[in-house]
Parts: sequence; structure tokens; C-alpha cells
Amino acid sequence: MTIFERVKETANLRKINLQTLAGKSGMGINSIYGWKTKTPSVEKISAVADVLHVSTDYLLGRTDEMNVTSVDTKVADILDDETILAFDGMEITEEDKEKLREYARFIIEQRQRGNK
Repeated sequence: MTIFERVKETANLRKINLQTLAGKSGMGINSIYGWKTKTPSVEKISAVADVLHVSTDYLLGRTDEMNVTSVDTKVADILDDETILAFDGMEITEEDKEKLREYARFIIEQRQRGNK
């Protein structure tokens, strides 16, 4: 599969047409169509990957995982009781912490549904 085909397929999954994708990536509206015959620059691939929320390796066909996460990256668990302690120097009440956790759970659930 070519870069153009992978971008087109991913854009279709995200319900974005290629002209809109190009515009959001800072390119001319028909630029991505040129990728059928020309190899895009690293900067353009990276910009498109950012808009599509995928890795550049995915667009290049180096992996079939859209979002590769590094094993070395430590991710804070927002659902952990100790994660949310203060904001802007002020302590957050337990009630507000629970509201933030509920919202985080909702966002995580929505993302998981979107990736399936």
C-alpha cells in the first residue's frame, strides 16, 4: 500500500476528505493527491499524521498499529486517587476530583469505542 493509499484510507476512517486534511495540515487543498506520483517530505507526512492522530510509521507502512506507544513512556493514571492533587496552586476537593475522574472515564470510553 502506498503512502497516498494509507492516508486516504485513514482519512476515510476519520471521516475527513483529503482536501480538508490537506488544509488542516497546512498544505494546498489538492496537495495530497500529488502523493500518488511524488514522495512527500517528512514535514508533510508528520503534519498529516498529527491531524489523523496516527504515527508517521503507520502512514509509511512500517507498522500496522495506528498509534504506537513507547514502552519507555510513563503515563500517569488519571483514574488513580493520588494523581489529581491540586490545580493552579489550589487543592482540589474530593468531590471535584471524582467529577474529573468521571469525565476522564467518559473520554477514555469514547476513544475506545472510536478505535474499534
